[in-house]
Amino acid sequence: MQDTIIHGQPLGPRVISVTPTDDYKLEIEFDNGERRIFDATQLLSMKVFAPLRSKAFFKLVRVEYGSIAWPEDLDYCPDTLYMQSVPVSEAVLA
Repeated sequence: MQDTIIHGQPLGPRVISVTPTDDYKLEIEFDNGERRIFDATQLLSMKVFAPLRSKAFFKLVRVEYGSIAWPEDLDYCPDTLYMQSVPVSEAVLA
């Protein structure tokens, strides 16, 4: 991964693939080679993310500009996504 600098701060890892699960989790691969699990249930109570309550809509997630996005202009900060996710190995043990 090439380090990109914006205003003197390097960018965190960016998303290169995402796979939704039936239990509102996302398996995400980042450009640093890490595979992590993000539990999206924390988003379901937020009004802006209400459409995600539909599992069919939730599964429309895609990679966009190094992060994740859904239709209706819903997206999530890639740095926050990385910080709030756990490595796959830890998620399996939990």
